[in-house]
This record gives sequence, C-alpha cells and structure tokens, in this order.
Amino acid sequence: MGKLYIVPTPIGNLEDMTLRAIRMLKEVDLILAEDTRTSSVLLKHYQIETRLSSHHKFNEHKTVTHLAERILAGENIALISDAGTPSISDPGFLLTRTCLDMGVEVECLPGATAFVPALVNSGFPSDRFCFEGFLPQKKGRQKKLKELVDETRTMIFYESPYRLVKALEQFSEYFGADRKVSVSRELSKLFEENFKGTVTEVLAHFKSKTVKGEIVIVLEGKPNLKSSDRDEDDE
Repeated sequence: MGKLYIVPTPIGNLEDMTLRAIRMLKEVDLILAEDTRTSSVLLKHYQIETRLSSHHKFNEHKTVTHLAERILAGENIALISDAGTPSISDPGFLLTRTCLDMGVEVECLPGATAFVPALVNSGFPSDRFCFEGFLPQKKGRQKKLKELVDETRTMIFYESPYRLVKALEQFSEYFGADRKVSVSRELSKLFEENFKGTVTEVLAHFKSKTVKGEIVIVLEGKPNLKSSDRDEDDE
C-alpha cells in the first residue's frame, strides 16, 4: 500500500520550500496540484520531474475515491496547493478524509501557512486564537460576523484584495471602529506589508491605495472585562 503525502509549498518566496518537501515530490509517483500551471513553475525551479495532475475544488468530489484506490494499490501520491498547506482554505480536506476512511495512510509535512507569520507579526495574543478562513462572500456573511461579535480570542481571516475595504468597513460596523486590527499582504515576497492600527486607521490606509496580493487579516478579540468591573457586576 502506498501513502498520501500532504506537502506544503511556499506562500511567496520559493526559498521557503523545505529540503524534505523537495525530496518527497521527487520520489512520489504522482503530484496532485490545485493549478498545474502555477505548480509547474515551482517544480521546474527545483528540477522536479514527477508527473503532475490537476486536483481542485471543481473535480475533487469525482476523483477522491479513485485516488484513494490507487494509493491502496501501491502508488505514493503527493498533494500540493498553489501556496501554503493543502486543506487550509485550499483543496485537501476531502481527499484526506476519504483516504483515512478507506484505510489509506496520510502524512502531512510541516511547512508554510500564511496565517502563522501574520498572527505573529500582529503582536496580538497568539496563545489562543480562532482561524475563520474566508468569510462567506454573500449569503451567511453577516450571520458569521454577528456570531463573532463576542469572540475574545484573536481572530484570523483570509480575504481577497478586492474585498479588503468592504471587510474592514464591516469590521467597523460589527466590532467597533476602535478595535485593533493588523493586515498582512504579500507575505514573504519583495513588497510584503504588515499594517496595524485601529479599524478606522487601517481602513483609511487601504482606501488610499490599490491593494494587491494575498491578504491575511488578524483582528483583536473582544476585550475582557477588567477585574474591577467583574467585581462590581458580582455585587
């Protein structure tokens, strides 16, 4: 029986590829990629000649069982996404679950994930946080924001550069204009930016410029009541 390898790839800087990931991609029988054109650039850079096949959200439901059967038959298959760790707001969860349900061994290599450097760069508490990924674009977006209004942990979101301003405007509405927020974009790339301030300050900053690149928003959790306030409430 073969094995499914979940292999993280750089979120921007190609030098963030691990030696183990390079070796694994050279040794497996097949590499599944979210976008073969994007992944071909990475594979060519590291002289990886393993056969490449497309695996994305539009075809994964039809192929996961067949792929698991191929691994059961002896093939070693690696799954990569365009950037970062597969299944973290990228295809991968369905294939992983199917393989595990069918008795296929799965191994996830450690590697790049965009929200980790964004969280650390924010300076917000990182001992407890919640990762929300992409907010719903339309249906369910306001409901999700309402559910998070009383969240005290640091919150992490992925967002499109085209919806960043809209997201910050909604954060001002639901969480308050003075709530602290940090926006990271183009992480690990030449024009990396980490901008932090109140929602009002960060909104004004990004309204004044054209926003490009992948976006990670880190939002301060709702402040806890001070001990003196809790004592007064208990009386």
